[in-house]
Amino acid sequence: MNAPAARVALTTTSVDAGGTYQRPAVLMYESYINALEAAGLAPVLITPAHSPEAVRSLMAACAGLVLSGGEDVDPARYGEAPSPALGSVNRRRDQVEFTALEYALQQQMPVLGICRGVQVINVALGGTLYQDLATECPGPVLHQQREDWGHRTHRASVVEGSRLHEIVRSDELLINSYHHQAIRDVAPGLKVVARAEDGMVEAVEGQDHRWLIGVQWHPERYEASTSDNDPDRLLFRAFSDVLYGAATRHQAAVDAGGAF
Repeated sequence: MNAPAARVALTTTSVDAGGTYQRPAVLMYESYINALEAAGLAPVLITPAHSPEAVRSLMAACAGLVLSGGEDVDPARYGEAPSPALGSVNRRRDQVEFTALEYALQQQMPVLGICRGVQVINVALGGTLYQDLATECPGPVLHQQREDWGHRTHRASVVEGSRLHEIVRSDELLINSYHHQAIRDVAPGLKVVARAEDGMVEAVEGQDHRWLIGVQWHPERYEASTSDNDPDRLLFRAFSDVLYGAATRHQAAVDAGGAF
């Protein structure tokens, strides 16, 4: 009998269900679930409807955390008034994700932030964001591509010697781009490990030994690639590898009657 898959917390957003029901509903793109399951992981959904207590309880059953893409982070979180170009915010989601991230960091759980997720990591640790690149920092790179999700439209240089570089095995990546916000001031405790051709931050990781990586692109959308060495597939594989180590330590602590 195969051992159960390592569980990973995956944050979602919420939308109006519309139609007959007219009630809030949880939304999660299947591409996240597909990518995590392909890497041998079992996603556990953390939703904006969960209370902080429920979030911590669910997190305790998981070996790691994925912060997914979605709405803009409330600028009040980094001490700014809303820009006229600010997109939609979801304050319930902000609260849930900041709670989940705080728990993960306290427990030294591996964390992967995707698009909005890297922004949440940066803000939670004391950094700031451009609320709208087109009005605050216009440049030559189109960060809100018009092409389908599967297309990779611009390049990012990866810092040699970084954990990300070790994972993707390349100095340069071709990535997709679906964001109008980005990291402005990098939070203490984070280091930039990839930048776009216009200098915009495309990836950060923790300065210490913990496994904490945030990327501004959408690596879960690698379905069109058939290569086992696709950098996005390698990223999920590396995340899975470290989660299985964390899950083993977690179970050992539980068996010993201790804390993870």
